[in-house]
Order: sequence, then structure tokens, then C-alpha cells
Amino acid sequence: MIELICNYIGGQWQESESRAVFRSENPANEALIGMAVDSSEQDVAAAVAAAQAAFADWRAWPAPRRGELLYEVARILEERKEELSRLMTREMGKVIVEARGDVQEAIDMAYFMGGEGRRLNGYTAPVEMPNKFGMALRDPAGVVALITPWNFPCAVPSWKMLPALVAGNAVVWKPAEDVPAFSAAFTQVFADAGLPAGVLNLVLGGGETGAALVRQPGVRVISFTGSTETGLQVYQTAAALGKKVSLEMGGKNAIIVLDDADFNLALEAVTWSAYGTSGQRCTACSRLLVQNGIAPRFTAALIERAKTLQLGDGLHEDVQIGPLVNGKALEKVGRYMEVAREEGVTIAIGGQPAQRQAGHFFEPTVFTGVKRAMRVAQEEIFGPVLAVIEIEDLDEAIAINNESIYGLSSSVFTTDVNAAFRAIRDLTTGIVYINHGTTGAEIQFPFGGTRGTGNGMREAGLTALDAFTEWKSVYVDYSGTLQRAQIDNR
Repeated sequence: MIELICNYIGGQWQESESRAVFRSENPANEALIGMAVDSSEQDVAAAVAAAQAAFADWRAWPAPRRGELLYEVARILEERKEELSRLMTREMGKVIVEARGDVQEAIDMAYFMGGEGRRLNGYTAPVEMPNKFGMALRDPAGVVALITPWNFPCAVPSWKMLPALVAGNAVVWKPAEDVPAFSAAFTQVFADAGLPAGVLNLVLGGGETGAALVRQPGVRVISFTGSTETGLQVYQTAAALGKKVSLEMGGKNAIIVLDDADFNLALEAVTWSAYGTSGQRCTACSRLLVQNGIAPRFTAALIERAKTLQLGDGLHEDVQIGPLVNGKALEKVGRYMEVAREEGVTIAIGGQPAQRQAGHFFEPTVFTGVKRAMRVAQEEIFGPVLAVIEIEDLDEAIAINNESIYGLSSSVFTTDVNAAFRAIRDLTTGIVYINHGTTGAEIQFPFGGTRGTGNGMREAGLTALDAFTEWKSVYVDYSGTLQRAQIDNR
């Protein structure tokens, strides 16, 4: 019998009042993993109410003690790493080695943010009047809503949830509907670590559930990761209600390969940046800007390398490329093949679903003859598809990179240190790599992008606290008298 995957509200696993459910399937073979509750607006309201009730006590916990609880979360995640990784692969399809890295990201973030419990740094500064002291402190914002995607079902929620919790906020989390079983297992880790009831609440469901959460008057902060279209809808709704919003949205990332690049290093980096997680990463390389001197040889080698990639069930250790997450994703990637043909692009390899008995697999694809203004060079496809654009020089590559509506990640392969530093200065993306692919981020540095990728907020690093805290300025007068002549009427 398939167990029902439930919401977690006020410290209790609960069915939805609506009794509605949806399916969770393995994208590699379409086997049923479970049925999950499809939350109603009443469920969302109950979760927010539970968070509001828990907030006052949680924010009163000494911050070092909140940090110690996150250390316990890290310990349990380490203990359950393989179990969680295998569940992740079964539910959303990424290969097992990538799933293990996803869980490790949450472990690292739990330790890092646990340490913030003994910092949460504010600052002091001199004040104008004598016998007076001034300081600025971080306060928790209140109830925060987290809306997260399916492609990194552990790492991305951890980037939001852990800084929110260590800062003293209460959380309502709405994960993507493709990963309810994993999300429930991840939530259980926090419950087992001793997080008080109501501090973390899980509501499962689709877009309507997320929209209801955004509208809830008890929510002060919304942190969203997902498509640009949905993110902008969240932003508009939340702005009208005066809520604070952090957005992490799409990407159309470019790797620039110059003639003097280390050929083999660049080839491997492009391959895994383009086809890792089946291209379903906001940091995936979907544009290769290759200098014309090296372009013919590099493109030919890339096509041959793509032919060697083994597709299959990500639970098998030798599989390199897993399925797309669901049938809709497969259809979307397929539609871009028609766009490519209409634009006169050559599909050098791939371009169609993989011939398998079951599952949502798409062949690793290379487009050649791509021009910078084409749709396939501008729009986020979110699949194992790489567009090759030949360039004259670094200046042209930088211009092409910077004209994109997105601005998450970019990379340059070169052995010229001067070119490398010019790229660091002039590429207008939130992340820049030199001689490394566009994917991969470490939790101690800010993560996020410019332009259509985000709204200026950053996740990870010390900047992660900014979305979930409010600044409070404090003045202490220890003179014992009111010196009216020195009061500044501001």
C-alpha cells in the first residue's frame, strides 16, 4: 500500500482538509513513489498560524542555542545522507553522485549557519553626543515563506531555511510538487533534531498552494526560487502587499573558450556544465561562445564527447545523465527543436527524446550555426541542450554574455591572465568562473544573479541573512541628563 505524503503543520503530520492528492513518480521509469496531499488555502492559513504562534518563543531562544540545533540537523543529515540521496534520485531523477552532492550542500550550510548563531554580526559606531552609545542589530523578520524548486530539493531549501531559522524566524515551506516525498523526509530531519513545533511547517501542492502562501497576511518575507515568469508574479503580488521578497530565477549561462584555452580542461567543463543534471540547473551552460580559431576542433570534440554519455536510471553508479523531471519538461525541450529548425540552426547531435521503454529522457543535444539574437541563444530551455556561437574575440564574447536578459553565471577558459582579469571586471553576472564550468557554488560565498535572474538579493554566505532579518538601530544615553542644546531634530 502506498503511504500518503502529508503536510507538517504545528509539529504534526496532517492530511489536507480538501482531501485532494497528487502523484509523485520516478521520472526514470514512471513508477509511483507516493500520493501527496494537495494543500488548500485553509491548510496554508493553518501553517502560517502555527508559525506565528511559534515565533515568539523561537526568537527568544539564545542565538547560539539555535545554532547548536542546526549542528544537530547537520549530524542527522550526515547519518541519513545515502538514504536521502537515493530518495532524491528516485523522485526527481538526477544521478546518484549529484544527489549526494545536493545533500552535502545542506550539511555544509547547516554547519556554516550554525556558526552564525554565535555571530549574527551587527556593528557599533560613534555617535554625535557625549555619553551616548550606538549600535545596529539584526532582528528576525517574523514568519517567512519559502517556495523552492525540484532540481535541487535539498540544497536550495537549505540555503533559505537554515539562515531563516538561525536568525530566529518561523518558516512555512512550499516545495515543488515533483518532490513531496523528499521534502517530507527533509522536514523530518528538523523534527528529529528537536526543532520546536510550529517553527518549520511544510505545505505540499502546486502553483495555487504557492500563490495562497504569498497572499497570506501573516507572512512577512517570501524567498522564491523558480522560473522567471512565476517569480515575477510572486514579486508583483507580494509588492502590492508590502512584503519583502528574495527572488532567484532563470539563467542563460555562457562559457567562453578562447583560442589559448587548455583544450581538454575546457572540453570536460563544458560537457558537465551543459549536461549535468540533464541541463536542469539555473547555472547550466546553455551557450558556448568559442573563439573561431579553435571552434571547429572544439565543437567536433564536444559532439564526440556527448555521444559517449550514458543515459539511464540515476541510481546506477555508471549512469551519467538522468531523465528530465516529468513529461511536461520533455515536451518543452522538444518544442525548442522546432524553434531551432525554424531559425536555421543545425542540430549536430541529439534533438529528440531518447528511445527507451519508459521515462522522460532527452538526448544530449548540440546546436551549431547559432547567432546571438536567436531564441535558442536567448531563452532558457532547461534541458540537455547547448548552443554553440562562434566569436571573434573576448570583447565580442563579453558583449554577447552581457546582453542576455539573465545574469547568473559565466565562465572564461584562457591561459592569459590579462584576459582572465578583464573578464572578471567586465562580465556582469553574479558569478564568474575562470577555467571552471558555470556550475558549482560554495556555501560561504553569495549566490545569485543580475538582471532577470534575481532582484538583488543573494543566498548563501553572510548575505543569506539579509533576506530574513531587519536592522534595528539602538541608542543608549548614559549621561543621566537630557542635553537639549545638542538634540538634533531629525
